Amino acid sequence: MSFVYKSDPVRGRQWAEIFAREAPALAFRIWPDIGDPAQVRFLAAWEPPARLGELFPNLQVLFSSGAGVDQFDFAALPPGLPVVRMVEPGIIGGMVEYVSWAVLALHRDMLQYRRQQAQAQWKAAPVRPAGHCRVGVLGLGSLGRAALAQLRSFGFDCAGWSRSRHQVDGVQCFAGADELPAFLARTQILVCLLPLTDETRGFLDVALFAQLPRGAGLVQVGRGPQLVQADLLAALAQGWIADAVLDVTDPEPLPPDHPFWQHPNIWLTPHIASMTQPDTAARVVLDNLRRFEAGEEMVGRVDRARGY
Repeated sequence: MSFVYKSDPVRGRQWAEIFAREAPALAFRIWPDIGDPAQVRFLAAWEPPARLGELFPNLQVLFSSGAGVDQFDFAALPPGLPVVRMVEPGIIGGMVEYVSWAVLALHRDMLQYRRQQAQAQWKAAPVRPAGHCRVGVLGLGSLGRAALAQLRSFGFDCAGWSRSRHQVDGVQCFAGADELPAFLARTQILVCLLPLTDETRGFLDVALFAQLPRGAGLVQVGRGPQLVQADLLAALAQGWIADAVLDVTDPEPLPPDHPFWQHPNIWLTPHIASMTQPDTAARVVLDNLRRFEAGEEMVGRVDRARGY
């Protein structure tokens, strides 16, 4: 019985050391050294190989090596194969840091100060307490809830929206399409942490931006295809969006002549908001393997019908 890792080989070697110490009976292999395909029971991958069911006829679980699973073609996967996304402290901690930085940068006018510095201008803007700023997070999964907890600690007036109903301490929660307009109307800084699905593709568009208070800020840390780029440029030109922090784009990287690169109201980062940490990720997978063997629910098990 073996476990195959198909992702960054440097991280794979770190996984291998942890597996060797904590699960020595399970053969750990790094792609393309798969050994006997019939012995492979578990696969961790960012992009699974083609014809997965034929290559690994006895595969029992597919793990995503990252937090997302939108890169998987579920129709090409064997029906009934459990798919598990990565839910580990390193990913959550990194995202909390990035979202906190981005929201604070927008709240404290840091993009404006960057523009002023380029013009050699020394001009202070009024400093508003965090409690006077309403932040809204799209997506109330583990990342969204963790980000909201940190934002609350700064004093921000926080709300969250998701497709299904959630309850989060100290956060005004909205759910479903009917409650989205009210959520947007009260949100001065919007954070997108939604998974990429058919429903969220193109979600950040002109119709959504027009429902935010004029001059709102945007933090996009979901997935690139969720943002209609032309609509963001129009919203920035019209003042509906004052500034935007974007960590994800479509494609990645953007072409050198793309208008986002030089736009004074956009702060781009190269998809670095959060990264899987090899040591904690490997141990999370090992814990899920123990859960699987015990017949327990695995943390991060994906609902294929929802796509996350």
